[in-house]
Amino acid sequence: MKNKRNNLKRNKSNSFSKLSIFQNNKYKFKKKCPLSIKGAPAVDYKNIKLLRRYVSENGKILPSRITNISQKKQRELSLSVKRARNLALI
Repeated sequence: MKNKRNNLKRNKSNSFSKLSIFQNNKYKFKKKCPLSIKGAPAVDYKNIKLLRRYVSENGKILPSRITNISQKKQRELSLSVKRARNLALI
């Protein structure tokens, strides 16, 4: 009984060791930030059309893991959304 448990633990650890951060790049599909590419619109609190794309129906700011926005642009975006809310533009 004890040997079976040890074997199960070993099998689990082996399966987790296969999941590595050093995998081939063919499995990682990282999209580019839509606000960092060339010709992208500037993030500004007055650009309501752009801000509405990154705000949910309930008025919450969508996370960067959903919108694929870089951390720097996500901070600018959240600041712009908050400013637009204070000025009642959104």
